Amino acid sequence: MNLLNVFEQINAVDPEFSDRISPRREAIKNLASMSKKVTLAALPFFISELFKKAYGATAPTDVNGVLNYALTLEYLEAEYYTMGVAKAGLIPSGRPLGAITTIRDHEVAHVNFLKQVLGNKAVSKPTFDFTAGGTFGNVFSNYDTFLAIAQAFEDTGVRAYKGQAGILLGNRVVLTAALQIHSVEARHASHIRQMRRARGGGAADQKPWITGSNDSGIGAVVDPIYAGENNITQAGVDITGLSGAMGKTSTNAATQSFDEPLSAEAVLNIAGLFIKA
Repeated sequence: MNLLNVFEQINAVDPEFSDRISPRREAIKNLASMSKKVTLAALPFFISELFKKAYGATAPTDVNGVLNYALTLEYLEAEYYTMGVAKAGLIPSGRPLGAITTIRDHEVAHVNFLKQVLGNKAVSKPTFDFTAGGTFGNVFSNYDTFLAIAQAFEDTGVRAYKGQAGILLGNRVVLTAALQIHSVEARHASHIRQMRRARGGGAADQKPWITGSNDSGIGAVVDPIYAGENNITQAGVDITGLSGAMGKTSTNAATQSFDEPLSAEAVLNIAGLFIKA
């Protein structure tokens, strides 16, 4: 993606955009070389309640609002992974620490980039409670809990984006960027799931994809994240009624083959767990 071209197209929608970024043109040119990893609008529309607290009562529909949606999400993820990496002894050294550090770097790069683009229009970082009011009190002392919550964040983000992507249909540039980050978030989710599988124990059956309505292994508290994922009907077609070389499609395969969107109402309820009052 050519970020400089994206900025020009955004300017056509948001006339004040150039004024805000003009003094930073050289910095933005430098960021262009990072375009494959630093995308314009990271839009898994997670934590809508946080957005309300950050800058208003309703979800924004203009370019600045969308970028601030992205920034708020990246604040959450960047802080979570930054705190995890910084906690001595939490993440095993070697590949596990390397993977989480890489994901952290992706999120931190997104935060820095979006703040640079938004200038003084950028929202401030909210205050997060990663224990969800004490529900996950050992999130930064137990590696398995840390990974489980990371999976919850990533899975929610991917699904929540699908449920809210419609507001971007009028802006092809931002929608394209959103789809780019969406696939990266899905890769994060898959990798975190495989890291949990490698741990064995209660997560030994974890798969890179979602199976059924809750395959997280951390109990009913995260049920809302996976609500509807047991759906076996797509566009009016019962997937389990379809036959192939191996016979009828199993229920598990039917649920794994199609990821479901997450409604705005569901996102609000999930988000509320991680807001510090």
